[in-house]
Amino acid sequence: MTDLAMLKISETNLDELATHAGAIAIFATPDGKLGLAARKLNALTKKAVARAVESTQFEKLKTGDAIALSFPAGIAAAKVIVVKLGRRPSVEDARKAGASIAKARGEADVLILGGNIGRMEDVALGTALRSYTFTPHKTGDKDTLGAIEVMVTAPSDLQAAADVAMAVAQGVVFTRDLTNEPANVLTTTEFADRLVELENLGMTVEVLEEDALEELGMGSLLCVGLGSASPSKVVVMQWNGGGDEAPFALVGKGVVFDTGGISLKPAGGMEDMTMDMGGAGVVAGVMKTLALRKARANVVGLVGLVENMPSDRATRPGDVVTSMKGDTIEVINTDAEGRLVLADVVWYAQDRFKPTGVINLATLTGAVIVALGHENAGVFSNNDDLTNGFMKAAQAEGEGAWRLPMSAAYDAKLKSRIADVKNVGGREAGSITAAQFIKRFIKDDMPWIHLDIAGVASVKAETALAPVGATGWGVMALNRFIADGYEAG
Repeated sequence: MTDLAMLKISETNLDELATHAGAIAIFATPDGKLGLAARKLNALTKKAVARAVESTQFEKLKTGDAIALSFPAGIAAAKVIVVKLGRRPSVEDARKAGASIAKARGEADVLILGGNIGRMEDVALGTALRSYTFTPHKTGDKDTLGAIEVMVTAPSDLQAAADVAMAVAQGVVFTRDLTNEPANVLTTTEFADRLVELENLGMTVEVLEEDALEELGMGSLLCVGLGSASPSKVVVMQWNGGGDEAPFALVGKGVVFDTGGISLKPAGGMEDMTMDMGGAGVVAGVMKTLALRKARANVVGLVGLVENMPSDRATRPGDVVTSMKGDTIEVINTDAEGRLVLADVVWYAQDRFKPTGVINLATLTGAVIVALGHENAGVFSNNDDLTNGFMKAAQAEGEGAWRLPMSAAYDAKLKSRIADVKNVGGREAGSITAAQFIKRFIKDDMPWIHLDIAGVASVKAETALAPVGATGWGVMALNRFIADGYEAG
């Protein structure tokens, strides 16, 4: 797994500025004002910092952007990074500033002179997240993560917030690593094994194997993995940091590779289907963050792990399977497999844990990408209060989400001639009919959200806080959602 850049919070020490050998990051306000440490560095570099701040290049920078001075005279540092940032930045601007520092520093250790600037924990988070690279399968020189040191006026005031930020970063990195892994490495067994390791953080983890799933009647989930040599599994992660109250449930689709099954996908782009377990990856990352920061809440995370492969044993279009709920499902398209997995896992979550609410995540439909692109996840729900709470958390964390409609009128598209329901409803409103299918397995009084993250889980262009590839979208929003709505005071 990728190691997170080491973070140290320390008290401002001007005597160290001349001898730090890596990169040094300083901040200048939009009108060019420098803090005490930055002014000291300016004197050491024979006013190189002031010349940079007075330049047209700095003037054209947006808030949170940076310019770099290479090998400035008078100090040992190979680079000085000058970031345009106000004294009391927003969360978004602070994290953007951190990301700019990460991109400018390269592999070097970086000393960030924060002084008394606000939200330095978010600057550190942005630096840590944007420093991420996924290199376990490269055989040449691998990128190394240099340490991050943040010097501030009052380190004791920052330490607790920085610890929480790094817990969030570790959850995001865990999700990214899982989502980036190739399918020949991240098999269903390997995925489950990595989740079992979360027990070291105080979590309770169970792995339900195929015989247990058969006893539970999970015919919908099991039909997806019939064509694969990898066994289907459900992993249950329980974090009990609250009192005696019922937990909140997070459920993730974990298709470790999706060929489409007998309804085979086109060859072009199929290699991207290693990310089709992205929903399960987010659930895993959230659970890790909650455990690391010792969240005062009860949360259960459940993931259905399968591989969708064609073979002589694979489910065929036209087959009828029986879900744990008891509803029969006509499988029209074996490439609409994620909802078959979720149907059984969300029902099991409700049946066993009687949760206060359910949020499921899945890289479910291409239709949601057509509708929302790669900027927003699709949000579908039966409960306005739950949705408002999640949307507020997502907005606060800068993770794009957009609510899409649901209506019983769409259920007509899912009517089957020979079974209770069919698993697809045609091309029109594809992401909505997928949500309507899952809703069939949500009990009437259960607050529920379905997040279709097909467009945001893994991307072809870098984002504000992530390089190309897996983003870890959802970990920050769901962590805040739990903190704001379900933690004891």
